[in-house]
Amino acid sequence: MATHDKVKVAVVGASGYSGIEAVRILASHPFVELSVLTSEHYAGREVADVYRHMAGIDLPPFEELRPDLVPGRAEVAITCLPETVGTAHTAELIKAGVKVVDLSADFRFKDAAQFRATYGIEHPAPQLLKEAVYGLSEFHRHELREARLVANPGCFPTGALLALLPLIRRDLIEPSSIIIDAKSGTTGARRAASIEQLFAEVNENFRAYKVGNHRHVPEMEQEISAALGRDIALLFVPHLLPITRGLLSSIFMRPRAGTTESDVHAAFEASFAKSRFVRILKPGELPELRNVRATNFCELAFILDRRSETLLVITAIDNLGKGASGQAVQNMNLMLGYDEAAGLLGAAPVP
Repeated sequence: MATHDKVKVAVVGASGYSGIEAVRILASHPFVELSVLTSEHYAGREVADVYRHMAGIDLPPFEELRPDLVPGRAEVAITCLPETVGTAHTAELIKAGVKVVDLSADFRFKDAAQFRATYGIEHPAPQLLKEAVYGLSEFHRHELREARLVANPGCFPTGALLALLPLIRRDLIEPSSIIIDAKSGTTGARRAASIEQLFAEVNENFRAYKVGNHRHVPEMEQEISAALGRDIALLFVPHLLPITRGLLSSIFMRPRAGTTESDVHAAFEASFAKSRFVRILKPGELPELRNVRATNFCELAFILDRRSETLLVITAIDNLGKGASGQAVQNMNLMLGYDEAAGLLGAAPVP
């Protein structure tokens, strides 16, 4: 799309954490008009009545999602509904000619059997799995420019894959040695009532959860296996931080014999030379969540520890930014032929 006339965009499921973050970012996007916002809980209400930090911004009210709501009123939809909830609706949007960036895991797997194994149901639209482009922006720019359906990556996979894919592609590590230790803020879960998410449960606490059965593991394994050309199993340990937003990943692995610091640095430099949103830190600097909060940036640093023969890569992202809605907007920009940073270097106030 060569013109910079404003494109009409719908945010489906706009009142959840990732949905309202998408609205916040898109509200100041120079080439976007937000035309439809849906919410099952707040249909009929103004956005600023629910989220007061959005006051003063001209936005459409929340509406109840109907099959005929978006086609004709939007050219692009960013869908932020939970897994399996909006799959059939997304398929109808694609059929109607609406481009879709989907933030659920509904279209991340290429194999319907893997979807069934992970979520316990048959995929409602398996014909779209092969077509959907996995939206890790830095590694799929060419495919994204031709896509009509983008499967936005999960937050944990984004933080891990940005660290691992450059090294795997240059055969610098032993893939079987990979251990991913990641910590995320509470907005990594849905905006819904849950005992585990109560303030008294999270505050002054820090815990691992879903070790060995987290739904993001097969997603990471799929992408790493594709890069390797063979199947791989990963050890992934997610933790819940007593903070609102942010995701710090520490990835441990054994380097191949002869791998040097220069090799590792060159791999990252080559992979992210054209990337606006990956910051490779200077030696001695380490990623911090406060430096990426409410942004689409990823901070990345590595340490090659010769004493233990371990390569450690640390990444920091905002789980709602680069881990969700920020990356969704980056992918939308690529789909539409815009500068991929459009609307992402300055946005509405953050609550």
